[in-house]
Amino acid sequence: MMIQTVFYIFAIMLLACSTFSEEKTRLHSTSIYKKEKLPVYIPFSFKIDPMKRLLLVNFEKDPDSLYIGLEPQYFNDPINGKGLLVIAWRRDMKIDVYHEASLSPDPSKFDIAGNGLGEMHEVDFKRKIFEIQENGVRADIIFSDKMDRPVEIFIAEAHPKKRKPFGLLAPMGEAATHPSAMPLILLHDFYFVRRRHTDYHVNINGKAHKLDKLPIPMDGTWMLFARYSPDPFIVTFNPTYTGKLEPTKVSDDRLIWQRNGDAMELKQARAIGDKHQIELTFSPAFPQFNFLKEGTDIRGKFEIKSSERTGRITGTYQVTCSHDGVQIELRPEGGWHPKTDKLSLKFLYSVAKTFKNWPKSYVWSSKLKFKDGAWEMDSSWKRI
Repeated sequence: MMIQTVFYIFAIMLLACSTFSEEKTRLHSTSIYKKEKLPVYIPFSFKIDPMKRLLLVNFEKDPDSLYIGLEPQYFNDPINGKGLLVIAWRRDMKIDVYHEASLSPDPSKFDIAGNGLGEMHEVDFKRKIFEIQENGVRADIIFSDKMDRPVEIFIAEAHPKKRKPFGLLAPMGEAATHPSAMPLILLHDFYFVRRRHTDYHVNINGKAHKLDKLPIPMDGTWMLFARYSPDPFIVTFNPTYTGKLEPTKVSDDRLIWQRNGDAMELKQARAIGDKHQIELTFSPAFPQFNFLKEGTDIRGKFEIKSSERTGRITGTYQVTCSHDGVQIELRPEGGWHPKTDKLSLKFLYSVAKTFKNWPKSYVWSSKLKFKDGAWEMDSSWKRI
């Protein structure tokens, strides 16, 4: 009886795997398409913002009169320039940005953070050491804020135990109230600052602020709620767009297509950075929207994934064609699926549900119309 039960469970598992595989290769009925050949358009996009390293230090339980957290970031790329930037998280969840003159940050990209950008200031850093080494963080940063108050961040880890970093999708999108894109902050080699064998302080205007602490130990060690990554992969998915769409080259090797009669359906789109890439995969393949017959309503699933270590986001898509044009909606309602073997992380994700659930509150919608010989798109994100 036991053998029969095990065999039955195994058969169900095989059937489930087979069904999923078949769904990924399943074709839409060709009856949804018009009988003509048309160019192909892609209504989806990723934007990569290069960044070398980042650190986030919270003191929400012992806040400043204005700030509750500080986030140093270091850049060295043709887009942003080379130098240090510090995001100062305010009590009203807006952010103030302080940066070196050698950087040229785009103010529009900060609306994905909290309640958006408050102020941006170019400053001279009296000290600007920010390194991440094998034994942890070394930061010695001093600058003056917009009220001419000295701000000091000092962290020097010297723990004898080897770090055990992991991959994470940061829940940055949870704080955004009016996002212009879906922020995918994929943090490789991510870890928390260890309390023991670490010298640290955050002072604002001469007052020391106690740093928040992680409420559970990790890898047998108590941590601060100060975390860092020497290898961040910063991506925004489907930035808000209003304007014309240009036809896509089918030969683009970042795209994987599936031919269905005369239609070209999108199976996967990739964006490639210096060290990492990100993939958007559809199941079944995304239909050629400008080829659809009026009255068509298509539904399917999608997945966003960069690497095994940073997990994946899952959701559903819907495409509706009417006399007014084409409506597309993406709902990441499956949330984030982390992959970890750390018991402490599994416990953290089960208690702090924001980590896995924040993508579920995002909805992307797009209206497409054929006007004056071209396709125009009006897209936006909303929180639900």
